Amino acid sequence: MPTLRQTALLLASAALAAPMAASPVLAQTTQAAPQSEDDRLAALFAADDEANLVRNPISGLFRGDLRYADRLGDYVSDAYFDGERRAAEGNMAALAKIDRARLTTVNQIAYDIFKRNQQDAIKGLSPEFLPLTAVRPINHFFGFHTFYPNFASGTGSAPFKTVTDYENNLKRHKEFVVLLDRSIERFKQGQASGVVETKLTIRNVIEQLDTQLAQAPTESPYYGPVNTFPADFSDADKARFTAAYASIITNDIYPAYKRLRDYLADDYLKDAREGVGLKYMKGGDALYAFLIEQTTTLPLAADEVHDLGLSEVKRILSEMDSIRAEVAFKGTLNEFFDHLRTDPKFKAPTREALTQGYYDIGKQVDAVISTQFKVLPATPLEIRPYEEFREKFEAGGSYQSGNPDGSRPGIFYFNAYDLPSRTTPGMTTLYLHEGAPGHHFQISLAQENEALPAFMRFGGNTAYVEGWALYSEKLGYPMGLFNDPYQRFGHLDDEMLRAMRLVVDTGIHSKGWTREQAIKYMLDNSSMGETDATAEVERYIAIPSQALAYKIGALTIQRLKAKAESELGTRFDPREFHDQVLNTGALPMTILEDKINRWIAATKG
Repeated sequence: MPTLRQTALLLASAALAAPMAASPVLAQTTQAAPQSEDDRLAALFAADDEANLVRNPISGLFRGDLRYADRLGDYVSDAYFDGERRAAEGNMAALAKIDRARLTTVNQIAYDIFKRNQQDAIKGLSPEFLPLTAVRPINHFFGFHTFYPNFASGTGSAPFKTVTDYENNLKRHKEFVVLLDRSIERFKQGQASGVVETKLTIRNVIEQLDTQLAQAPTESPYYGPVNTFPADFSDADKARFTAAYASIITNDIYPAYKRLRDYLADDYLKDAREGVGLKYMKGGDALYAFLIEQTTTLPLAADEVHDLGLSEVKRILSEMDSIRAEVAFKGTLNEFFDHLRTDPKFKAPTREALTQGYYDIGKQVDAVISTQFKVLPATPLEIRPYEEFREKFEAGGSYQSGNPDGSRPGIFYFNAYDLPSRTTPGMTTLYLHEGAPGHHFQISLAQENEALPAFMRFGGNTAYVEGWALYSEKLGYPMGLFNDPYQRFGHLDDEMLRAMRLVVDTGIHSKGWTREQAIKYMLDNSSMGETDATAEVERYIAIPSQALAYKIGALTIQRLKAKAESELGTRFDPREFHDQVLNTGALPMTILEDKINRWIAATKG
């Protein structure tokens, strides 16, 4: 599952726009010393980061920077896209004036990542691709209509500690309404150009909007901050905000939801496409090829990814069958899948029992984590179920990052919707992926590292972020967490999920697979329940290529680790290897490989 911070970055990342913020001019009485190449690079990064925070206020809030907290941002207008394109082109021109060879080793890495980011932004905002993406601003897995309620609920990333915080939230609500209305206009442009979303995703969006509209305003997530006023608020402020929040929900947000819902149901749905893959969308084949390279950070073709997935599925099925034999199950592997899906002993009886199970796993991991890591995050980690208003359409788990200063914890969310369809063998693996040492370690250690430029502390790419989290699942073996064969099988089942993604995502978007064909493939090759398999397939339909990055990234890290173990022998220390992988933030796979190769050579002497 993409982390909530990743979702925010997806919603407001390369496609943000506004002129570069002006830097203050300071009077100088003496001539400044000539800048080194490293200083010039740092100045470029700082200027770009400040300008990006102006364009992308949400990023600032996730980082605990409240200077622009009264803004949500404008993420769909032409001026917005044009401004972001100009910013990326300006960054490329400035970067070309810096001599990369004269930079430190770490800054050479930063230079390469920054350059790649700008190139990707320019390509994504080009006339070839922007008309294929801008006109599809929302689907059931990707959109402000589901991101923002949690963000503004009082339990999300937006702060609610002061009167100003509460006032800023009201101002952001106004911009949210504008975003929803501008999204309608974008959808209309897509209808006119023939670039449309699928009927499946739009029906799901309509259901999401119906669910939110069915809540009374005082039961809405948007009303949450009213229920948790800080103790030092005056009675007058409480009364003022109670009235203001009820009013804006009732008179602004809900009517905007209704406008979007009615337009999608009464107008757009009839023109949405039946074919769920990008293959069936105008320009879809070219867009999918671009997305594969963007998410995996490698020049891979769809057929190549599909074949890799088939080979991984075959390998994992063999290992699963060995565990079936180990536990003395007499039936076939598919019958063993059904056994795991249906036997009550693999079900959590209540939400409370499921929650306690994850608490227990967290304690087990904490007791042994130092055997694999020499640097631990300072940011605390909390464990929570998804809120009921959004749990139906969420995956099994996700991660929301904390603040760099630790004032807001990282949160591992798990899904307690439809408990009878969920099984317990994968719990350890899910925690390792979404919590520690997966997303929580990778994201927290990066953003706590103030020596890195902001785009490396707070940015990232899916292949690294999700590849690391998938790689982290395998650390259950050296940490002694997979002694139970069923938890070990759960690990293989989750690994199978990521292998099947290579097959199913490419099957849907490049080979024309149907939703039902994809669901059947996943049920035939794993012990997933139908609810989970359906949610997974509909996710791949909604966000093409994103799911490919997990396995591609993990296989790259596993290969680099095996190379280090082979070449270093007794000098190999997993704590040092993991530090090398994590201590410069999220790297594209080619850049990570170059870094690890240099570390191996230096360690060998």
